[in-house]
Amino acid sequence: MKMLDWTIVETLAALDSAKVSALELAEAHIAAVGSLNPHLNAFITITPEIARKQAHAADVARRAGAAPALAGVPLAIKDLFCSENVRTTAGSKILGPFIPPYESTVTGKLLSAGAVVLGKANLDEFAMGSSNITSAYGPATNPWKRDDGVKLVPGGSSGGSASAVAARIAMGATGTDTGGSIRQPASFCGIVGIKPTYGRCSRFGIIAFASSLDQAGPMARSVEDCAILLEIMSGFDPKDSTSADRTVPNFRAACGRNIAGMRVGIPLEYRVSGMAPEIEKLWQAGIEWLKQEGAEIFDVSLPHTKYGLPVYYIVAPAEASSNLARYDGVRFGARVEGEDLIEMYERTRAAGFGAEVKRRIMIGTYVLSEGYYDAYYLKAQKVRSLILRDFREAFANVDVLLTPTTPSAAFAVGEKMDDPVTMYLNDVFTVPASLAGVPAMSVPAGLDARGLPLGLQVIGRHFDEESVFAIAAALERAADFRSLPQLRAGATP
Repeated sequence: MKMLDWTIVETLAALDSAKVSALELAEAHIAAVGSLNPHLNAFITITPEIARKQAHAADVARRAGAAPALAGVPLAIKDLFCSENVRTTAGSKILGPFIPPYESTVTGKLLSAGAVVLGKANLDEFAMGSSNITSAYGPATNPWKRDDGVKLVPGGSSGGSASAVAARIAMGATGTDTGGSIRQPASFCGIVGIKPTYGRCSRFGIIAFASSLDQAGPMARSVEDCAILLEIMSGFDPKDSTSADRTVPNFRAACGRNIAGMRVGIPLEYRVSGMAPEIEKLWQAGIEWLKQEGAEIFDVSLPHTKYGLPVYYIVAPAEASSNLARYDGVRFGARVEGEDLIEMYERTRAAGFGAEVKRRIMIGTYVLSEGYYDAYYLKAQKVRSLILRDFREAFANVDVLLTPTTPSAAFAVGEKMDDPVTMYLNDVFTVPASLAGVPAMSVPAGLDARGLPLGLQVIGRHFDEESVFAIAAALERAADFRSLPQLRAGATP
């Protein structure tokens, strides 16, 4: 059905001209979810009746001439955002029975703008992973297929969101990005995703992983669609002390900006050993596309990039060990009874948390423990400051940076699971921007030798998402990425 291939921009135009109703659009997506989710496992919880009710309200508002900005657009919500009266699991058994009595700020903004929520998208448990295979509700699957036909991961942690958008069963989705969890799955699934500046979007109602890193952002099939979603999602929130009290720019207008004269930096340290030649080739193609649009290219240095992964895998688990201490079986979520309070804690957490979450809690507790805090955590925070300084010094001379998003295309389900360190290396290009808190966006730009999508990453200054959108839109136009996944609405599963 053609409407399932529309972008959000095209959909809003069709709704405004009465070419289609919001309810018709919702029904088409509900049917597509019903058909494809058994193959993709992109959704943990599906909410068709809620979607129908919201679509009906959008149609009523549009007939009355009072339709909000996003009225009738079907979205997937990562199951890390609390949804009022809808089960929210964070991909974990320990939150299996949890039904929040409140709405996250970001999803509340989308609902106020008239979005239609199709359901809660699958994710790595507590957003800890780069593959979406650590979910307690089974792995999500990438709708793209390799030439040997094996199932591929959609990336993580926002893998369900990316899979749903790529497969045409949702027009856009929310994600969260702690070390690359929007950008890496966007690259793996051939869609667009942006991690905005830390503080641009409220974290209220988002189940915490690492509080100094977590940031919400949109995922969609075009740069302009992401601009529309991010503008709605952004803004100051008094419920979140890390939320920035700054005016939200017109991100959509930035997508049409002329980039002639903009200065683009190419970080020398992102040319890592062993990087696939096709990724190097795509990176060079991106440089040439921007030159043709009039951008100026400069080599820059981010000398502490090589420490990004070890710093991240000290800081993030340390914060996770603190945040996840609240899951004790007492106040909410699952409980496994024991003979006394301590045994109840132990049994609940043993049964409720998966292996990767336990691993990160143990790492985090270790680096925060007496005798190791100074040696690991404090030192990691000092190096994090140096990474931030590298970005600030680079941005004194350039407007944005251009890098690959990932060191490879999507890998097969089951690969890399035996070696956590190899799995962590998937985030080598995305983690530094997260540690620095700067905005970064992945744009699909080409295919590898086996027909799988590859992304280019645009990194910007703090709170300069406009420059990121301008460069990303130029890359999108030049790349003209039109390839489609094999498993999608309207195609045979």
